[in-house]
Amino acid sequence: MQREDKPSLLLTFHTEIKQESLDSDCNSGAQCGLVDSEMASVKLEDCSPTLGLNDNIKDEDVVKHNIGESICKDDNADVDTFLISGEQPQQDRKEKKSYCCSRCGRRFLSISLLKRHMNIHTGEKPYSCSDCGKSFLQSYNLKAHQRIHTGEKPYSCSDCGKGFFTSEHLKAHMRIHTGEKPYSCSDCGKSFSQAGSLKSHQRIHTGEKPYSCSDCGKGFLLAGSLKYHMHIHTGGKPYSCSDCGKSFSQACNLKAHIRIHTGEKPYSCSDCGMSFSQAVSLKSHQRIHTGEKPYSCSDCGKSFSQSCNLKAHQRIHTGEKPYSCSDCGKCFPTLGVLKAHQYIHTGEKPYPCSDCGKCFATSSVLKAHKRIHTGEKPYSCSDCGKCFSEARNLTAHQRIHTGEKPYSCSDCGKSFSEARNLTAHQRIHSREKP
Repeated sequence: MQREDKPSLLLTFHTEIKQESLDSDCNSGAQCGLVDSEMASVKLEDCSPTLGLNDNIKDEDVVKHNIGESICKDDNADVDTFLISGEQPQQDRKEKKSYCCSRCGRRFLSISLLKRHMNIHTGEKPYSCSDCGKSFLQSYNLKAHQRIHTGEKPYSCSDCGKGFFTSEHLKAHMRIHTGEKPYSCSDCGKSFSQAGSLKSHQRIHTGEKPYSCSDCGKGFLLAGSLKYHMHIHTGGKPYSCSDCGKSFSQACNLKAHIRIHTGEKPYSCSDCGMSFSQAVSLKSHQRIHTGEKPYSCSDCGKSFSQSCNLKAHQRIHTGEKPYSCSDCGKCFPTLGVLKAHQYIHTGEKPYPCSDCGKCFATSSVLKAHKRIHTGEKPYSCSDCGKCFSEARNLTAHQRIHTGEKPYSCSDCGKSFSEARNLTAHQRIHSREKP
């Protein structure tokens, strides 16, 4: 029985393709199977299923490649799809089809994927949030964003159970448990678990401060630091502790503060086992073991383990004391020193020792006091090995080796290695005065 061929539906498009255009665009030896020089026929079954008649991609943005042949659309052509002759099976022809972006050269399996890709070049963000109006390039980005409003966190950590909005956030979080730090700084070699953290760190080397305060012009490395700084001008502290009523400008500071009441210390040092309520405190503590002091003063060369200590130190050279007491007007170089001073007026000592009941004005003083009970002396001298319970005692001790005497008497010019020795000396002059 003779097989009856089914008729093929053909679409015909008139074009004015120039011969020289085909010669330059087709590979030598390629069989460009045009019906004639004035007409090109396209089998409807050969077209990509995602190619609709109402697709709005501009012709100049698409170059279609078929069966190893490149036929690029001429400026005067009406269509950019051509019938390629040959006996190759239809499935093979479909697999070899690709849609090429003329702007960056990237290829896609379907025109719908190419259309979505083109939004990168045009800047179009067609997917907007109905709750806040924020727009996105891709639909899955909008879907992930909407979880902020719904509170849905479908991705949870198998180690600690913490939930996340996206799988990328979970993946980044998992590096806390694995210790993986795949992003390293080319300047100092320091490694980070997230690319964003590396980018922020690199601004230390470049000096870039892209976030500036509109009120005072001060620049910051991070957007979060600027946001925190703005509370100085506004005085806003929207996060308050339900136990003691203390308010904070940031939610993370409140969360860390609550651990004072609960006693929770989830961050422990792998070298000595000491625990901390904050990750940043652990990181600073670990520099005791490593001896790392990455922050150095440009005026005197002195190095510090923390950037805040360097910043406070630099005020010795500038004489700046930006924090003033509202009760007596006395000024201080750091907020912490001002806060400790204000307890003189209030008499408040909110930090009690769990061992002896003695109360202290600041948590740092309580922490140092507790070493009396534990006998811990975490600060050791690199020259002689002597250990101390407080960093300031170590600093004063090291002047024995360096011979440094930074405290000088204004009356006779005599210098001392410690401030208390200068104070005791100055009593000699006060007794001499009538």
